[in-house]
Amino acid sequence: MHVTFLGCGDAFGSGGRLNTCFLVDRGDTSFLIDCGASAMISIRRFGVDPNNIGAILLSHLHADHFGGLPSFILDAQLVSRRTRPLLIAGPKGLAGRLDALMEAHFPGSTKAERKFPVELIELPHESPVDLGSTGVRVTGYLVMHPSGTPSLALRMECNGKIVAYTGDTEWVEALLVASRNADLLIAEAYCFERKVRFHLDYATLREKLPLMGAKRLILTHMSPDMLGRVSELQDCEAAADGLELEIV
Repeated sequence: MHVTFLGCGDAFGSGGRLNTCFLVDRGDTSFLIDCGASAMISIRRFGVDPNNIGAILLSHLHADHFGGLPSFILDAQLVSRRTRPLLIAGPKGLAGRLDALMEAHFPGSTKAERKFPVELIELPHESPVDLGSTGVRVTGYLVMHPSGTPSLALRMECNGKIVAYTGDTEWVEALLVASRNADLLIAEAYCFERKVRFHLDYATLREKLPLMGAKRLILTHMSPDMLGRVSELQDCEAAADGLELEIV
């Protein structure tokens, strides 16, 4: 699998980075992990065909992680002329929040007729869900990050590989299960060692990494504090907008 970090910034654009949006490229069964408010800018900037994206998996319902959905759906309808189904999976409460977001961004958009179906799946906690024809199995784990609905870490299994993602959260033991033996762990590291409530820091991740067992760790969602100290990282890598890597 090929992974592209279409956006790896925090909610405030620290370092001029785009909002969270990761592409797992599997041809016409590609999927996004999160779809932040700048997602369509990222998709255009990096030459991604949105019609190849079969599913969007959401960790939590903050604007920098799901705020790009209205533009993605309207682009599919009016610009990219999508005809294939779109599957969106995320926390419980997704359906109501997505309708509210669509109407806030583009009034009347929830009533517009589309030439493609949108299927919503609200993920249970710690129970794997097979996402139909996408060939992806996803499990959500409850984490600690208030967002109006449950916030999740995600464990995604496909093509014989495991990709884990912490989402935004302070340290919780569920991350040990979500990331166990993952081929790739994408983890928030908001600060280098300073503790910020509801967010992870690099020092904690480094301490816990041997217990997590992930083969490769990429840090994302970094504050100015963290961005200023990436040269000090050990046993992991820092994401950047446009970073590409293979999971082998």
